[in-house]
Amino acid sequence: MAPSVLMVGTGEYTTGFVGGAASGSDKKVGVVGLSLFDLRRRGKVGKLSMVGVSGAKYPGIRQHLQKNISETYNGLDVSFDSFPADDKKDPDAYKAAIDALEPGSAITIFTPDPTHFPIALYAIQRKIHVLITKPATQLLSDHLTLVEEARKHGVFVFVEHHKRFDPAYADARHKALNLGDFNYFYSYMSQPKSQLETFKAWAGKDSDISYYLNSHHIDICESMVPEYTPVRVTASASTGAAVELGCAPETEDTITLLVDWRKKSDPSKNATAVYTASWTAPHNAGVHSNQYFHYMGSKGEVRINQAKRGYDVTGDDQGLIWVNPFYMRYAPDEAGNFAGQTGYGYISFEKFIDAVTAVNEGRVTLDELDARPLPTLKNTIATTAILQAGRVSLDEKRPVEIASEGGKWALK
Repeated sequence: MAPSVLMVGTGEYTTGFVGGAASGSDKKVGVVGLSLFDLRRRGKVGKLSMVGVSGAKYPGIRQHLQKNISETYNGLDVSFDSFPADDKKDPDAYKAAIDALEPGSAITIFTPDPTHFPIALYAIQRKIHVLITKPATQLLSDHLTLVEEARKHGVFVFVEHHKRFDPAYADARHKALNLGDFNYFYSYMSQPKSQLETFKAWAGKDSDISYYLNSHHIDICESMVPEYTPVRVTASASTGAAVELGCAPETEDTITLLVDWRKKSDPSKNATAVYTASWTAPHNAGVHSNQYFHYMGSKGEVRINQAKRGYDVTGDDQGLIWVNPFYMRYAPDEAGNFAGQTGYGYISFEKFIDAVTAVNEGRVTLDELDARPLPTLKNTIATTAILQAGRVSLDEKRPVEIASEGGKWALK
């Protein structure tokens, strides 16, 4: 039986609806809702619902989805149950929405970073499978609690690190396994200053650009070097531009993490990784997200630039833009249906739903899913440890050690 799915969070990533209109980013019709509406059309999910804080947004959201999704994709069904009611405002509405689900159902969490842990924990303890946008949690201790609770209640928890399913990144990860010992990794990811208008309510106060963007490449690096563990993090940041745009005084523009990795079976072999993320890139950079990395092993190296993919569009009003249809392809097929099933943004959700169905039907165990190169909770512990260590390093102006002995993790 196809699982019912509750979408927690009604913003840009779920609906593409921001500030009373379609988002100005590359997610004008969202990712979560569109993917799940299509998965329902294909029979992979059942009943859909959505929960936010303010029900007053739903009339606008429904109109937006009808116009920009249903009328674009051959009458695709965009119906969903909503919480709270259209005339209510309730920050705890997610509890009633989760309570309305049957065990074995699933939720997606695309909400501010500090809310990931309580929402996920509430769902897990009611035997609901969970997909969490990155970062899974801001604190290592919370991540470890979710790992324990998910096993206790027999549910699958998946972190939506969609870059793992980018075909170039996935191929690079496979090739890196044959390039000898890990030696060096450098990554950069950025978004334009316009994103700070979308994130102004929480930027610098509730979370930072490292949690938001560095999480992508830290996870990619973690997945490429399973024989290594992070042992030390030193963070540095630049400031000024975000504050001038009206963000909180503590908002960093660009954050760089210097991370020391050590081979588990041979402590004499170490590697260096540098992860940089910024949300103050130029408005007219030509891409919504610059993203590239350089991996070097003892027997070879890999370089990937996924910002400019050999496809650009130029218009009088927009200038030169490098387009990325490999993430979400929004163009309909010849019959007018949504045709983005091969986009790695969509694949991320389909992988989760397929795993949930397999667990529910007893065709796969949680241990077997952890043994696959999937971004499960267990397979992303190091990423959360690095991200929190980076935050502590910035706040306390010191290097932070990461201990991971016998499966137990801690920051020092």
